[in-house]
Amino acid sequence: MRAAVCHAYTSHRDLRVEDIPPPPMISGGVRIRVSHAGLNFADSLITAGQYQEKPTPPFVPGFELAGTVTEVADGVTAVAVGDRVMAMPAHGAFAEEAVVPEASVWPLGDGMSPAVGAAFPIAYGTAHFGLFDRARLQPGEVVLIHGAAGGVGLTAVECAKAGGATVIATASGPEKLAVAAEHGADHGIDARTEDIRARVLALTDGRGADVVYDPVGGPVFDASLRCTAPDGRLLAIGFASGTVPQIPANRLLVKNQTVIGFYWGAYLRIAPERVRACMAALVAWHDTGMLRPRVSAEFALEDVVSAIDALVARRVTGKAVLRMA
Repeated sequence: MRAAVCHAYTSHRDLRVEDIPPPPMISGGVRIRVSHAGLNFADSLITAGQYQEKPTPPFVPGFELAGTVTEVADGVTAVAVGDRVMAMPAHGAFAEEAVVPEASVWPLGDGMSPAVGAAFPIAYGTAHFGLFDRARLQPGEVVLIHGAAGGVGLTAVECAKAGGATVIATASGPEKLAVAAEHGADHGIDARTEDIRARVLALTDGRGADVVYDPVGGPVFDASLRCTAPDGRLLAIGFASGTVPQIPANRLLVKNQTVIGFYWGAYLRIAPERVRACMAALVAWHDTGMLRPRVSAEFALEDVVSAIDALVARRVTGKAVLRMA
């Protein structure tokens, strides 16, 4: 099978597309003929050895995919041969075949294309689980979403609106803010030219945001701490800025704020039943038209390096995917 292979912890630019043997079946596994694979910022990290999980090279990167089931292990009941599915492997999505544990495989929604399915699990799963399970977002609350035109940011805008929240979106430039507005953002803040803290306080009559959703880190995180409402929750999703913030505990104490760390992939192992409930809710929202996934770029497998380059350079709004065929 054709696959993008990482031979050493150097950079995603050293990925090589080559022929390798298909992966062996595992206990409780599902073999999938991959149609499309989703691209994520973490793909640049895992190939450089900077991700929290470090598979031994050589390995195939890629955290999400969509395709058709071709084989199931004994005891698998969630899906059957021939089913159209989406899945989240620990790695291995950038290949024509993948073997994924049953707990990380879900049926595609009605009318959901493989390209959308490949872009769906991580971004929407992160947004829904983070906002409603970890941050306990309630209808009527105000949520501040950073990087709101990116993969996990744009899906958070949609999920927060579907959950009845008021959404303040930040993004770099009017074009990206327009994308966030198209997907439900009530207010927009240009992170390049506007004072985030001042604008959030002005929009909330000085109270601040009840929930902050931050995949950016760095100065954006620092500004968020200063405009989170009393008893507010700040959800740390990632650090796309490249800077991991340091948290002044005295500020948390004075305003009774909570900073919540959130690594979505871990819940596939520690709480698979909560993940399955999350994905079922998301697919139902998709099938009723409440979610409008945005796949803004599709690349051939052979163009995987250029694809990740575009993602790292923030030239992608919504999600980008790789096409295997």
